Amino acid sequence: MSELTVAAGLARGLMELAVSKGASREDLVKRSGIDPEDLQDQDRRIAFPKYVALMRAGKELCHDPALALHYGETNDLSQISIVGLLGFASETMVDALVQLNRYGRLVVEFDGPKNRFHVEHKDGLWIVDTRKNPNAFPELTESTFARMVCGPRKFGVTRLAKEVHVTHAEPAYRAEYDRIFQAPVVFGSDRNAVRMDEAWMTHRIALQPRYVFGILSEHADALLKNLESSKSTRSRVESLLMPVLHTGNASMDLIAGKMALSRPTLFRRLKAEGVTFERVLDELRHKLALDYLSARKVSVNETAYLVGFSEPAAFSRAFKRWTGSSPRAMRDSRPESR
Repeated sequence: MSELTVAAGLARGLMELAVSKGASREDLVKRSGIDPEDLQDQDRRIAFPKYVALMRAGKELCHDPALALHYGETNDLSQISIVGLLGFASETMVDALVQLNRYGRLVVEFDGPKNRFHVEHKDGLWIVDTRKNPNAFPELTESTFARMVCGPRKFGVTRLAKEVHVTHAEPAYRAEYDRIFQAPVVFGSDRNAVRMDEAWMTHRIALQPRYVFGILSEHADALLKNLESSKSTRSRVESLLMPVLHTGNASMDLIAGKMALSRPTLFRRLKAEGVTFERVLDELRHKLALDYLSARKVSVNETAYLVGFSEPAAFSRAFKRWTGSSPRAMRDSRPESR
């Protein structure tokens, strides 16, 4: 299974909150392993374990064991993700929940069904969080439910939660649960779920014009497509090939080993995506060769080396097969980049 990620905006918001509560930014960076440069673009992806480390470090360094609850309570999702903006542009609370399910992975990926939240009508309206192994990181349950209940207060929804169930044990800061949710909380439950006041679910939001919703949806669809494509076996193979191409040892056995897979398993996974290892390698070399030659920063011979050919003649033959032209003709036809 590929590594789970969170949006850089989510990690950045958490870091800023921890710093505002007295944590050292330098210590947070060091203990989480997050490169501050990666937080500049809110749509960039951060490895989920690094986000977990950031949350745990933040709780300790700012002496706030309820930091996750406070993050959900105070953080405006529209400031950290396009998913929050889509919520503001939705017609009703129900519509906002639909968008959260559709695009929620842009904020945080999770193990579980495609839709993280399941709506259940049984003794009321329940929103059930279906992610697997929630007690491995209960802070995500805390921040998610706090944001789900507190966020709509900006829309005039005052008492949304009627009951809250969580699977983890009651913490020492139980009083913060009572203050934030303003509803009975059951710890050690068999599920993570919030019973909502059905009267509020059709509450109108629409803080943005309808055409804005369409623009935001298009952008979110593109981000989701990129995220999904990055999880393919092909994309993982390409990312592992990049740093070893120049060594001339870009073999299937090497890449399978780096992925902790057997050669036959990697073959089957690539076949399921309609490609072979040889094709992935060939098309990656083709793409990189075009990039190098178009920029005119390196020679034809250097390009051959960078994309994994030990002999320039072999590279020239491959390039002519790819493009119908020689690499030198291609390079000379492009203006030098500055």
